[in-house]
Amino acid sequence: MTRSVFVAALFCLGLLVGLPGRLAAQAPLVGRPAPEIGGGPWLNSPPLTLGALQGRVVLIEFWTGG
Repeated sequence: MTRSVFVAALFCLGLLVGLPGRLAAQAPLVGRPAPEIGGGPWLNSPPLTLGALQGRVVLIEFWTGG
């Protein structure tokens, strides 16, 4: 029983130690400009910039063919 309690305590300690790093990595970038849209070839339009889309509602769909 003491071994399982020790393992559980180590697991909880590992979660607490790693928690701040995970929260910082998932924090939203509020107040910062969005990154430019990049990637592969554009299929139905010439490449767009965020400046050209400013003030419009934009739906971005991410998909893969795999």
